[in-house]
This record gives sequence, C-alpha cells and structure tokens, in this order.
Amino acid sequence: MASSAREDGARGQAQRRRGCEHYDRGCLLKAPCCDKLYTCRLCHDNSEDHQLDRFKVKEVQCINKIQRAQQTCEECSTLFGEYYCSVCHLFDKDKKQYHCENCGICRIGPKEDFFHCLKCNLCLAMNLQGKHKCIENVSRQNCPVCLEDIHTSRIVARVLPCGHLLHKNYRCPLCMHSVLDMSRHWRQLDDEVAQTPMPSEYQNMTVDILCNDCNGRSTVQFHILGMKCNICESYNTAQAGRCRISIDQQ
Repeated sequence: MASSAREDGARGQAQRRRGCEHYDRGCLLKAPCCDKLYTCRLCHDNSEDHQLDRFKVKEVQCINKIQRAQQTCEECSTLFGEYYCSVCHLFDKDKKQYHCENCGICRIGPKEDFFHCLKCNLCLAMNLQGKHKCIENVSRQNCPVCLEDIHTSRIVARVLPCGHLLHKNYRCPLCMHSVLDMSRHWRQLDDEVAQTPMPSEYQNMTVDILCNDCNGRSTVQFHILGMKCNICESYNTAQAGRCRISIDQQ
C-alpha cells in the first residue's frame, strides 16, 4: 500500500510539473534534425552533438499525441504555453514577451519598454535611445567573458559605456574600459598606495602608462599596487614604457 501511494504521488507530481528548467510549457518539441522529443531547444542542445533549429520545428507532442506546432492541443485543449510564437516556436508562461522582426527572435518585454537599434541590430531599453555608443551588429558575437552567444542568450547582457556587450565583469575585455563607476575603488587604492611606501631604490622610479579609460598617456611614479592616470585619476592603466630612475637617484 505504501509503495503504491508513493508511486501515485510521483505520478501526480510528474503530471503537475510543466516544462523544464528553462521554460514552463505543456508539450515536447519534435526535433526536425533527429526526430527526438525534447522539452526545449536548450535541453536538446545539452544532450546532443548538434543544435536544434527553432525555426524548423513543425510538430509537438502532448501526452502521446504528435501534432502540428500550435498553442493548444487539438485533442485535449491543453494550453501548451501562455505565450506562443509561431515563428520561434517558443512556448512559455507570460513574461510580456514579444517577437522582434529585426532581431529575428523573441525578447522579454514589455515591448513598449524597448526599441530596436538598427546599427547595433539589437533591442535596447528605451532609456538608452540616443544615449548609447553604436557598434554595428554588436550582439552578433560571443560574450568575451563566458563565450556564450550574446544575441540568442537568455542571460541579459550589460551595455557598456564603450558600446560593447558582455554578461559580467568590471572591465570590458575588448577595449579594457571600466564597466562600472570605479571612483570608490580608486580612492581605496589611493589609501593603500599611501600606506605602502616603496623601497628606497624604487622611490624615484617613474614609468610611462596608458589609461584604458580615457586613452591618455602620462608619466607617473612606479608603484607595485598600481599606477594612477594623471588625466582621469583611474587606476585602470597599463605600462607603456620602461621604468626610469631619475639622474639624482642614480
């Protein structure tokens, strides 16, 4: 009896469970590439050695019924997804999604909160309209940090002041510009530098540096903790020449 109750409970839980870790949906996709059934394209791609083309999906399965891709089951009227896109064949709960014709895929909205930048070829928040640096087709590449495709990723990408996109980091790995306001961190570095005097043989040593934030060049005192830009006061700098010791020190 106890074993039967556990089995009934497991079956009931399985019946209540919808979709997968990626999407809430009530059907399986029939992959046109291998004819296998998966809850979503991501589940398919994680298990197979090839990728599922979402646009080529023609059929879905509800329970044991294979049918054409549509929002509700033609046999039992089960709603496969509160949201359904007939282009991407995306089934999911309602997240204010919309299909962007220019992006070619669905985005999480609401639609009125976003605009499509034709040069960047990407949907951006309305507060960035006319206030961002355009880079042509900026999202049609992998994130330089995690190497995941930015354009189709479910992870929101950060739009950097330099115009590049990435999923996470404090400095753009492409142009090396700081992503966040680092002024507080620079002040902490000021205190650490002041409290960490260099040995006497290094105290008059200078070095040419290039600032990654303002692209300016300056000559500053060498310090092991970092060299501060004389122009914008950023420590996001790189050594651009050999260290020199003043004639008096020599």
